[in-house]
Amino acid sequence: MTTKSKFKSPAFEAIHSAASGLFSIDAIPQETMRSFDKACLNSVDDLQPLEIKALREKLNVSQPVFASYLNTSVSTVQKWESGVKRPGGLALKLLAVVQKHGLKVLI
Repeated sequence: MTTKSKFKSPAFEAIHSAASGLFSIDAIPQETMRSFDKACLNSVDDLQPLEIKALREKLNVSQPVFASYLNTSVSTVQKWESGVKRPGGLALKLLAVVQKHGLKVLI
């Protein structure tokens, strides 16, 4: 399955494409390519507590089931939904994937 990267603008897409070409022929190191990724690609949007709860309810699963799919604790899901904690990093990315493709991608 291929995924399309989301760039900040067409100009950033062109810059990233050029950098990718250079990286593929070992003209730039991986660290530099990561810098281009960070500069050119959009980051995952934060999810608000009500959005996380709405996502779970849309998927028609309980907090324990949702936590199991996400490989996290029920307490963490409860804290996300109440706003006590915010998902970050990998958890936020995983929630974005589930938001876009549903739980079937995790099975």
